[in-house]
Amino acid sequence: MSIDALADEFTALRSQLIAVAYRLTGSLSDAEDAVQESWLRLAGLPDGKRAEIRDRKGWLTTVVGRICLDRLKSAAVQRERYVGQWLPEPIITPLGSPGEDPLEAAVRDEGTRMAAMVVLDKLSPEQRVSFVLHDAFSVPFGEIADILGVSADAARQHASRGRRTLRDAQPPPRASLAEQQQVLDRFMAAVASGNVQAVAEVLHPDAVLIGDSNGRARTTRQVMAGAGKIIRFFSGLLRIYRPGALGGGRALLVNGDLGFYLPPASGGDGYLDLDAHLGTFAIQDGRVVAIYDQCNPDKLSRVPG
Repeated sequence: MSIDALADEFTALRSQLIAVAYRLTGSLSDAEDAVQESWLRLAGLPDGKRAEIRDRKGWLTTVVGRICLDRLKSAAVQRERYVGQWLPEPIITPLGSPGEDPLEAAVRDEGTRMAAMVVLDKLSPEQRVSFVLHDAFSVPFGEIADILGVSADAARQHASRGRRTLRDAQPPPRASLAEQQQVLDRFMAAVASGNVQAVAEVLHPDAVLIGDSNGRARTTRQVMAGAGKIIRFFSGLLRIYRPGALGGGRALLVNGDLGFYLPPASGGDGYLDLDAHLGTFAIQDGRVVAIYDQCNPDKLSRVPG
């Protein structure tokens, strides 16, 4: 096979490989690097070695899995120094009809939405690799065992432990974009107006708020649980930011779900400057059950201007 034909085949597989790598790492930049590295390794093989690969999709998935396992292990060390909570890097795609961009294809899978990605962070690197590759992408345990450097039975056990960990933590199913739009409009209008009762009506009683800033922007550093606490939190924000600052956002698709982007805004006259924020939600029974507030500037670099 010519290198051009090989490149065309790789391009056709790219969206799935991005989805694999992103679900394993929670980092879009790491995912793209892992997929690019898998291509370099494939293209760098001698012609004879490449010809021996009968299942290039499986080979590339295995290579991506091995690279991502290394990234996961190093990320675990880095997060020990992370300030506050850590959220996956968001994938931002255009509103409207889905296109053929690999990222747009990747976020159609419910497993890549923010709520599902947050749940995966409960797993160890070995559990995450075993669970995601086997349950989401049907990679045999024998191949997963090669990635982990363990027996097939051990890989199977890692996946089983991962399933048990996630069993009680699975987020609600993805709501339709129409329902998301309705709930988001109600929530943003309630927050912008300072109507505490309206905010309470759109929040699920068990709602949680998770902020990610790495200490570089203002958000909650601890997981905030319960509608009452979240309402008091937003009431406090209305007092420290200039009137209207929290209502000037625009809608975006974030990991396939509707989200909103609040651009930075100047304070003055006793008000604080507003940092940029990217918000995503999980919805259950027509109410917001989780809010993910991303304001780490390093993870907002791909937000379109």
